[in-house]
Amino acid sequence: MSSNAPSFDDDFEFIPDQITESRRRAGKLLVRVFFALFVGIFALQILYKTSMIGFGFENWRPVLYAYLAWAVAIGVGQVISRGEAGYRALFVLPAVMFVISVVIVPTLFGLVIAFTDYNLASFEGQKFNGFDNIVQLVQDDFFWNAMRNMVFYVLAVFVEYAIAFGLALLLNADIKARKFFRVAFLLPFMLSPVAVSWMIGKSLMENRFGPVARLARNLGWDSPAFFTNPWIARISIEIMDAWVSIPFIMILLLAGLQAMPRDVIEAAKVDGANPWQNFWKITFPLMLPVSATAIVLRIIFKLKLADIVINVTSGGPGGATDTLSSFIFREYRDRSNVGYGTMIAIVYLITIIIFITLLLGFVSKRMQKMT
Repeated sequence: MSSNAPSFDDDFEFIPDQITESRRRAGKLLVRVFFALFVGIFALQILYKTSMIGFGFENWRPVLYAYLAWAVAIGVGQVISRGEAGYRALFVLPAVMFVISVVIVPTLFGLVIAFTDYNLASFEGQKFNGFDNIVQLVQDDFFWNAMRNMVFYVLAVFVEYAIAFGLALLLNADIKARKFFRVAFLLPFMLSPVAVSWMIGKSLMENRFGPVARLARNLGWDSPAFFTNPWIARISIEIMDAWVSIPFIMILLLAGLQAMPRDVIEAAKVDGANPWQNFWKITFPLMLPVSATAIVLRIIFKLKLADIVINVTSGGPGGATDTLSSFIFREYRDRSNVGYGTMIAIVYLITIIIFITLLLGFVSKRMQKMT
């Protein structure tokens, strides 16, 4: 019995859509027109809200509608200009528009606010002031003090790493109650920094009735005050933050230690290597990739340090413990200075991007040389 039905073994050739050049141009033109409409309405509203022009919209709804129209135009334009490939691109479009709406547009909006004199306590409202906020930032001693504090807190990450490495080696050794100690050392990481700041900074380290202050008096410190001297206050803040964060580094290093090849370590012992040589020549080099990852992640978290500082010292004494994040928060909360606070945030964001990019490049080059 013969059949004229095609066999699944036959070779099929996919024929792409025959899209004319005029159709392709029409799809691109549609996207460009609605993009120009969105940018025009967005720029008009910004100029109106910064009092640079006298006409505009009372709220930001027209900008939202223009953005949604642009998003729809992108989808339609993709289908018109690309055919079947445009339909596939529609699956990616929601994610792209979401990133634009929650990352790019707010960043541009914040950049506009950074160049305005915008204080919530002022009756004059928001007005464009050019580079005045940048000049104020350069001349602000509290900003540079917060920047120096960030250098101190970031460098303290290496001390945290050394302590975490020691704890990881201890928990990786064959000791009694090892599982108990693993859980016990992880407990601080399970606590909120806000809870830690009140539990330790406001209670245990309280200079009149706190248990730590009483112990310090018994040891000979006449007037223990952990948050009145600038350097003692910085170190106290770092100790609290380290107590919360060291378990994070420790668990990463412990995972790396457990994944190390045991035969290499055993071979070094057979060759007569003592424990120090075994660590410095075998364990530490093999742990460098994990160590670099742990340090970079911890530095990123350290750059966001604010909650403990805000709850314990509010940046005091005299801004001595301020981080840039807590300083920005106080500019918003205490001084209602939205324009200047946003300028600090933008500068800090650019600084973080440059620093992390250089740090990752340095770590990548070092790893390539060692491998």
